[in-house]
Amino acid sequence: MADLEIPPGYVRVVITYLEMHKRPTRPTVPAPEKRLALMRADPPTLSFYRYLYDAVGRNYNWVDRKRMSDDQLKSTIHDPKVEIYVLYVAGTPAGYAELDLRQPREVELAYFGLIDDFIGRGLGWYLINWAVDSAWSRDIDRLWVHTNSLDHPRALGNYQRAGFVPHMQEIVDHDLSSETTPSPIRAPGPARRSRH
Repeated sequence: MADLEIPPGYVRVVITYLEMHKRPTRPTVPAPEKRLALMRADPPTLSFYRYLYDAVGRNYNWVDRKRMSDDQLKSTIHDPKVEIYVLYVAGTPAGYAELDLRQPREVELAYFGLIDDFIGRGLGWYLINWAVDSAWSRDIDRLWVHTNSLDHPRALGNYQRAGFVPHMQEIVDHDLSSETTPSPIRAPGPARRSRH
């Protein structure tokens, strides 16, 4: 099916789903800079959330939350089982991690990333490990995340380095401009592992 034509206005995307079933054994990752703060936005205003979502995801074609109406977005990000943590560097928002606890005994790292100005300073490694530790501080059996081929080139490797293991991949044709959702072109299958 990989040879199917991509419809006009769409882009073909490989989505990789990763998970872990136990807390990784490693030392706590120290803060890479002195003037850091990690605070829960409880709850964030819609405008602040939309700013973070756009600032982090603009270069990686994050569109799903942009398609939501204010009411739809509010019902998600104001849900008490959705926790949004903002990383600040010297008082400036640098990125965020969104933990979705709405499913019993599991946490989804629903959104995670840094604003471009803060990439390459060790902040992403600090934040991903903090998010993993935060998730496993709860009574859960599974932590999971997904990434795709439009994401930062180091995203998949960083998730794996943090302890996530790929368990499934799918290929979708994703409309980046309309109000529609991704269109699957291949049924999910087992993840392909590569050796580095």
